[in-house]
Amino acid sequence: MTKTAHADRDPRLTPARPDLADIALRGLVEAAAYVEGVPRRICAPSAPLRRAPRADSGIDTEAVMGDSVNVYEVKDGFAYVQLVHDGYVGYLPAEAIGPAEPPPTHRVRALRTFLYPAPDLKRPHRGHLGLGAAFAALEREGDYLRLAEESFVFAPHCESVAWREPDFAATAERLVGTPYLWGGRTSLGLDCSGLVQLALELAGLPCPRDADQQERALGRPLPLEDLGSLHRGDLVFWRGHVGLMLDAERLIHANGHHMAVAVEPLAVAVARIREKSYGPITSLRRVTPV
Repeated sequence: MTKTAHADRDPRLTPARPDLADIALRGLVEAAAYVEGVPRRICAPSAPLRRAPRADSGIDTEAVMGDSVNVYEVKDGFAYVQLVHDGYVGYLPAEAIGPAEPPPTHRVRALRTFLYPAPDLKRPHRGHLGLGAAFAALEREGDYLRLAEESFVFAPHCESVAWREPDFAATAERLVGTPYLWGGRTSLGLDCSGLVQLALELAGLPCPRDADQQERALGRPLPLEDLGSLHRGDLVFWRGHVGLMLDAERLIHANGHHMAVAVEPLAVAVARIREKSYGPITSLRRVTPV
């Protein structure tokens, strides 16, 4: 098979650099060396995935506790990785990555929950976990679950890792007011596609990371003429932006105009976005809940 430059592939999803590539890409991309990714897991509450191994590099997305990653290189405090759940490639802080085992047993269903050094709400907290974060609970002590890192979380804020919220529009509604954050995909900060990805993944639906990827992969297309008869859960796409319908008239989306997750009439959003930012709607898609 003829080798191609890795630049010909989507760099967001291709673990390849001129000096290093995933061994599975041997014969497909040019690289000085090929290595097999080492399965690991995120052990920090969240971690920024950057496009370059520098603290001032832009954030493309975030990994959260429990996410599986394949690690190709660790150097100077950064790990070159590919996230398993959506295939995104980039650089994570090495300290945010831990062993792949034990696998997660529980998932956070509250918007946020605190990590404590003991099963005692009066103890100074060590941090927090956000909606969707997953962890291995070693045992339950009263109302608390003990994590491998000797931290404790309030058990009623969590569910089995198999828990799903099939109404992904309801998940999005819970996040109204969350600040807009480019690359964000946690309940502390979200961008437009991060909101959609988090809501759909908690419904058990695999979802790509970025709006253009989601537009190609999710659901089935609807004619643009159906703009007046949309349903709850339908997705509305612009070039570089996505929102989720709550009903036939209201759109929820993380956006830079409100700098937050906000609900507004679709007609208002369409007029503003056409005039000031992403232009006209490019497609409508209907996603079927699990």
